[in-house]
Amino acid sequence: MTPRLDFTSEAFFRDPPKAIAALRASGPVVATRFPLVGDVWITTTHAATAQVLKDSTTFTLRKEGGGVAGLRWWMPKLVTTIANNMLTMDEPDHTRLRSIVDEAFRRRAIVAMEPRIRAIADDLASRLFENGSPADLVARYARILPLAVISELLGLPMADRPKFIAWANAMSSLTNMVSFLRLLFAFRKMRDYLEQQLQLAREQGGEGLIAELVQVEREGGQIRPDEMVAMVFLLLAAGSETTTHLISGSVFELLRNPGLRDWLEQDWSRASLAVEEFLRFVSPVQFSKPRHVRRDIELEGVRLKKGDRVMVMLAAANMDPAVHDQPERMDLERKPNRHLSFGTGIHFCLGHQLARIEATCALQALFTRWPRLGLAVDASQIHWRKRPGIRMIAKLPVVASDGQPVNFPEARSRSQPKTERPSSSGDTARSPAM
Repeated sequence: MTPRLDFTSEAFFRDPPKAIAALRASGPVVATRFPLVGDVWITTTHAATAQVLKDSTTFTLRKEGGGVAGLRWWMPKLVTTIANNMLTMDEPDHTRLRSIVDEAFRRRAIVAMEPRIRAIADDLASRLFENGSPADLVARYARILPLAVISELLGLPMADRPKFIAWANAMSSLTNMVSFLRLLFAFRKMRDYLEQQLQLAREQGGEGLIAELVQVEREGGQIRPDEMVAMVFLLLAAGSETTTHLISGSVFELLRNPGLRDWLEQDWSRASLAVEEFLRFVSPVQFSKPRHVRRDIELEGVRLKKGDRVMVMLAAANMDPAVHDQPERMDLERKPNRHLSFGTGIHFCLGHQLARIEATCALQALFTRWPRLGLAVDASQIHWRKRPGIRMIAKLPVVASDGQPVNFPEARSRSQPKTERPSSSGDTARSPAM
């Protein structure tokens, strides 16, 4: 019998490995009820998750009539319009839209942005405590950095970022029908704003992806006006929301495991490897969007019928002991690290390079500027938002050691590593072998 699991509960978000292990014990694919989605099958293994994501013919994001699989009949047209983006499309529409913005997210283009990303992170880190201590790292740092980066990439005005932050907060607060209605208001404001920005680009030109989309439209490219709005909405939301929670979740793990932080600070060339483990262990995106089963099929020994819906549980794939040794433990030197945090198949995350670089820059800038950063409360007092499908810390209050700014982080020579403190002996993490 499948255990009853509340995917929005504090217990689930505080200790995902425990809940996921209990779920996996019921099978590789289990039937459950998911908030706002309804009855659905979910995958609990790496193999089942990868099969669903790669088989885009059997498991489709659109119903046979063309509707988006995750939308309910009672949801307003506004939601349908915004959801009509490449993330919810099957072939050939997915490739048609993705190819328009693919070049901007290629590794070469993103690596070229790294100095600018690092400069933004350095500036935000330096101002973390300017309004006093303690500071909420989510609101003051983790949310602002990716929003600033994606805003520049899109070509949106810096002065409008407070609006984006307010909209992002509304999206983060989606837990029930009341918050869904509040979200609709934010969606409407955001849609109207993006339509205005696209129209300005048509009239005045400009820099960034919005101007490039307008140029594609002008040259007769295969993209409709409503798809342009949905595209920019997707890039602005997806390009900031999940990275916010990757950064805050990673910082939380380092602050409650000082041995890991010391290991990372001794050699920042290790950061890329560490970020891969944070992607696996934190798993900010817990589930994919629902998919429709187009034909009767046996998935890892479980019989699914045509018309059923299935959601892959990325967090469960990332905790599968068949693929990851001791998956419940965080190992910043884990190799290989076959996490599925960015998915796989045709919908492999477009912004994976950007998210990796942002997280790396965020951690290095933060701990270089505040080498003795600490939690302002006990780890047990950190809570997660009750948002189904996304693992997000609500607030992360931090202090700079004694609460006073540290003005000389650059004085410590990188060639002279700090004296190591004992590594964490907690159940959730271990210091990598040196």
